[in-house]
Amino acid sequence: MSAPDRRNTVADEYVTAEIFSAQPYSGFDASQYNIRAAPPTGLVADGDVIDLGDRHFEVLHLPGHSPVSIALWEAASATLLSGDVVYDGPLLDTLYHSVPEDYAASMERLRAYKVETVHSGHWASFGRQRFVELIDDYLKGARKPGCPAE
Repeated sequence: MSAPDRRNTVADEYVTAEIFSAQPYSGFDASQYNIRAAPPTGLVADGDVIDLGDRHFEVLHLPGHSPVSIALWEAASATLLSGDVVYDGPLLDTLYHSVPEDYAASMERLRAYKVETVHSGHWASFGRQRFVELIDDYLKGARKPGCPAE
């Protein structure tokens, strides 16, 4: 993001003093937290492969949480680096840039992958059973904010 601010990174809603178990540094004030710009050095598209030599990750464009959400899929190890697409917490689709219908389509697409391990952008990593539960719960409407999962 070339011009991040507290609103377009949703820091204004989610970066509060309560989410920290310790101050990152003396004098830290969560209400002043901002993400620094990180200009891209290159762009990726759905289906691109990131070649790390001994590992290869396919880029999956999975909009919904945000328009540009991606995940990285390594078929050889059945590992998904899911970012903000799927994680073991409330799956947010009510943000200013979220589109629930796109999110549902992305979840349906992910459901077809034989994922064994998920490393997400939030919370702990998890396995296939939890991956399927999270997707199925979301698709049933149980993971939307205000609707606790069963």
